[in-house]
Amino acid sequence: MKNYTITVNGNVYDVTVEEAGAGAAPARAAAPAAAPKAAPKAAPAAPKAAAGAGAIAVKAGAAGKVFKIEASVGQSVKKGDPVVIIEAMKMEIPVVAPEDGTVASIDSAVGDPVEAGAVLATLN
Repeated sequence: MKNYTITVNGNVYDVTVEEAGAGAAPARAAAPAAAPKAAPKAAPAAPKAAAGAGAIAVKAGAAGKVFKIEASVGQSVKKGDPVVIIEAMKMEIPVVAPEDGTVASIDSAVGDPVEAGAVLATLN
């Protein structure tokens, strides 16, 4: 066992680390922890992009959670009209139509977590 003192953002932490061999164990322990976090972020984006039926993607500008769906499938929207509202950092951020069109699909639901750049809806 080794004791370390670590300072993160001005907070001091005392950490005890158990060694399990030639020192390679901490690297193995860190790799699996990082890999599952990266995989779920990439996985939700692929199905949502594939689910879209339209040619024009309406993408999230910031990471957050879907707060409200403003448009419905088949509804005509003008450039700048809100399609989805995202809640991020306790603010409501509208995701707007990038150009005039008709909503072809809504690829998110209220409460869904979203990453910046994720496709939330498509237009024709």
